[in-house]
Amino acid sequence: MKPRPVSNPPNPWDATTIDWLGEPPPALPRVYADATREILSRNDSPDIPFTYSVNPYRGCAHACAYCYARPTHEYLGFGAGTDFDTRIVAKLRAPELLRRAFERTSWNGEPIAFSGNTDAWQPLEASLRLTRGCLEVCAEYRNPVMVTTKAPLVERDLDLLSALASVGAASASITLPFLDATRARALEPWAASPQRRLETIRRLAAAGIPVGVSVAPVIPGLNDEEIPRVLAAAREAGATRAHWLLLRLPGPVKDVFEERLRAGIPERAERVIHRIRETRDGKLYDARFGVRGRGEGEIARSIASLFEAAASRLGFETGERSTPAPFRRPRPQLDLFAAG
Repeated sequence: MKPRPVSNPPNPWDATTIDWLGEPPPALPRVYADATREILSRNDSPDIPFTYSVNPYRGCAHACAYCYARPTHEYLGFGAGTDFDTRIVAKLRAPELLRRAFERTSWNGEPIAFSGNTDAWQPLEASLRLTRGCLEVCAEYRNPVMVTTKAPLVERDLDLLSALASVGAASASITLPFLDATRARALEPWAASPQRRLETIRRLAAAGIPVGVSVAPVIPGLNDEEIPRVLAAAREAGATRAHWLLLRLPGPVKDVFEERLRAGIPERAERVIHRIRETRDGKLYDARFGVRGRGEGEIARSIASLFEAAASRLGFETGERSTPAPFRRPRPQLDLFAAG
């Protein structure tokens, strides 16, 4: 079932050329250019396992109802509902800006997360190739990357990821909160199906890229019961690491999520809202570090225990992966001759 519009219906006649790997949404995104002069985002949150990330796009055509990045669209003068889904801002100079950052003497080759905010392999990337351009720069400089996506389009870049993985500088994680395709469609309407994401895990693993599964978000009363099955399917596909995050509903995300939940899965809506509150001391969101991604109370502890038991039984690694730093700046050809 398709989600109901939240606030502003999109304009179906104003779009750019986009390649779709599956069924396209009813309205193609409107694309805007971002004139940013920096591409690396720095994070100092104690419960996020990376410091630097690259996000070539703002907004995401996957239209996931639960996306915690939705409020960032308000900083651009857009809404967090259908604006986030259909008004995509592209950082057209992303590869150039990343190269410039790598050339600074202060840069030491720290690992970079791709899709720290919105999915770097969302459909628009098939046309603009900004993420691939950034990966080409990372491969040239051998800068470690950590990839998180739910998009099969990442398979296009197996050559670059494999090259980085060969020197221990790449890992990937596929986001897979559901195996139930109907529930996935209701809350992640334009993302790849669960089965297609499992195939992406297989292809990444076959290419020699260390790959994990991210069971995120875990939505109490909806997909927590699926955790053992999700982990088993991902393990069979070749995933070797696993982690989970509880649903986060900051700011306007609460309204978007609840409306689309009630429209798409009405029979579970009341139960889900009640269970979410039970993990947040009666609230729908708690922004405290350490709590926002894990929750509190009996239900949160039960989810953590279920995940840990299933992951342990299946032989998953659950800690953060240490990434070596083989970073080096390419030397100009003239320097090579001079060195001789």
